[in-house]
Amino acid sequence: MRNAPTRSHGRKSIAASSKPRSLMETEDRLAHAWRAVVVTLLPDAFPGVLGQSLTGKALKDGVWQLAPVDLRPFGDGKHRNVDDTPAGGGAGMVLRADVMGHAIEDALARSAPDAPLIYLSPRGKPFDQNRARDLASGPGVTLICGRFEGLDQRVIDHYDIEEISMGDYVLTGGEIAAQALLDACVRLLPGVLGNESSTEEESFSNGLLEHPQYTRPAEWQGRQIPDVLMSGHHGEIAKWRQKMSEALTKDRRPDLWDRWRKKTPR
Repeated sequence: MRNAPTRSHGRKSIAASSKPRSLMETEDRLAHAWRAVVVTLLPDAFPGVLGQSLTGKALKDGVWQLAPVDLRPFGDGKHRNVDDTPAGGGAGMVLRADVMGHAIEDALARSAPDAPLIYLSPRGKPFDQNRARDLASGPGVTLICGRFEGLDQRVIDHYDIEEISMGDYVLTGGEIAAQALLDACVRLLPGVLGNESSTEEESFSNGLLEHPQYTRPAEWQGRQIPDVLMSGHHGEIAKWRQKMSEALTKDRRPDLWDRWRKKTPR
């Protein structure tokens, strides 16, 4: 079992933890907030951009909570080492199983019950809008930010950690990927965007890329807003937007186009 039982007292909740009280964070636990716990070597990187704009307002309002867990204090020895050379040789360093195990146990004690445990990894399953919706509909998420050559496989196997990739490229660490994942989820939480219908019309929500958008002025640099968008004919506007979405998807993302065609009756 990953989490200790949690009792709710109004908006705040308390949970048992094996961590000494003197080392506990001083935050309040909001019982109904979507909760993100992030294991990282760079705790000062959070909330970062997540503390700005709508996600920042939602964080301030308690719609969601963020708890970075600093990996360094769990390190070994005088210098708090968190990594070591790869078994079998090779370049780089690997995050140690014992160090990460202690950090994960601490993170799980702070996490929402049943929150998935995810490692941001380039070899993971690609993250998409459907997974963002799934995570946003749950109690929260616990993320592990990788560094160096990665994480000891035994930790991944022991905790049955889900690996998620944010794209076919490699970053210096998982912090930027973690913020991208959290942004994609938090914006889907009720009340964050204000206009709930906006999430239904954007790219990937219906399997297609979003149609082009326009606003005032009606003419700019000799370019006009398409006449149909100024017609006031909502039926024709909907047809035009659908046509544009299909054309863009077919041209730019043939993988999405093929998938959408297979699912869409003709």
